[in-house]
Amino acid sequence: MRTEKQKMLAGELYDPGDPEIQGDIAANKSWMARYNAALDAPRAERHALLASHFRHAGEGCVIRPPFFCDFGFNISVGRNVFLNFNCVVLDVCEVTIGDGTQIGPAVQIIAADHPRDPGQRRAGLEMGLPVVIGRNVWIGGGAMILPGVTIGDDAIVGGGSVVTRSVPAGTTVAGNPARPLTPRTIAV
Repeated sequence: MRTEKQKMLAGELYDPGDPEIQGDIAANKSWMARYNAALDAPRAERHALLASHFRHAGEGCVIRPPFFCDFGFNISVGRNVFLNFNCVVLDVCEVTIGDGTQIGPAVQIIAADHPRDPGQRRAGLEMGLPVVIGRNVWIGGGAMILPGVTIGDDAIVGGGSVVTRSVPAGTTVAGNPARPLTPRTIAV
């Protein structure tokens, strides 16, 4: 028999009210309070806080507070990754961000999801789908990356876009829902 946390990590339906999960949420709230209070701390001190809490925090990564996440232990951030102020990562399952990726302010990366069946929603069940963001990706401010999306290396996501489907490597997308831009529609 799998625990609710094991189900959550596997992307299956789970009960978010489970005591183990609630304990992890409480511990994460405490960590977020420390991290967000460290806005004026040296970069090395903030990096040490990330490394102590994330699955992986690559060398040179910078996440400007305030920053918000569900758990932290499901987040892997590569080398020289930058997240600007006020980003949100709902990491009920794995969220991976590749080396050199730059993420604008107020971006939301959402691995958390809800069942489509109304009875399961009434029962309070939730689920998640991993999000993978490749290397050297640029995500403009206010964009939203939805559950299960993969963004390929060297892609660009326009500010304010809602990414509902995976983005191939080297592709520029924008809009709601985000769609590929043809070379002649890209502003220079």
